Amino acid sequence: MAHKILVIDDSNVIRTMVRDMLPKGNFEVLEAKDGVQGLNLIQQERPNLIMLDFLLPKMSGWEVFQNIQTQPALQAIPLVLMSGRKEEVTEKLQEPFEYFEFVQKPFDQPQLITAIKTAMAKAKRRPPAGVAAVAATAPAATSAVATAAGSSSADIQALNAKIASMQAEIDGMKKQMGQILNFIKQRMK
Repeated sequence: MAHKILVIDDSNVIRTMVRDMLPKGNFEVLEAKDGVQGLNLIQQERPNLIMLDFLLPKMSGWEVFQNIQTQPALQAIPLVLMSGRKEEVTEKLQEPFEYFEFVQKPFDQPQLITAIKTAMAKAKRRPPAGVAAVAATAPAATSAVATAAGSSSADIQALNAKIASMQAEIDGMKKQMGQILNFIKQRMK
């Protein structure tokens, strides 16, 4: 059985480069040139690995990432985020990247292979989706989930997804606030 690797990048050069850098063997490389096509392929094909550019037309890599995070079955797929500028990623997602790997463009074959291996190891360490969403939330968010306990499973899953999304936004705001404070401190010296 071939391992499916989905490469979502608007650059044909990058998609071809990734395909050519993968070791020859049991791989089926799927390609998507925008976020909408990529998300559709993720849901239809359930690849063994996703390589996702952060800046994409139609639906950004950030939006694709957020969609993946709301679906427990997709969260388990190893993910490598790609970008030419790491700060574009760290503006939205705080380091260290716990359950996915980042590789900065341009990259060479050893960097690509290392990123793939690291992404696979990180994906294995990820707790089940329901556990991760509840563990990562604030006490108020946990009480919101408890209040919804009488609701259907789909409602609870939707709430958990919203909580995870809000937590990611809070983490991003904390990081930005820290950067602003550091800037102010430097100016005051």
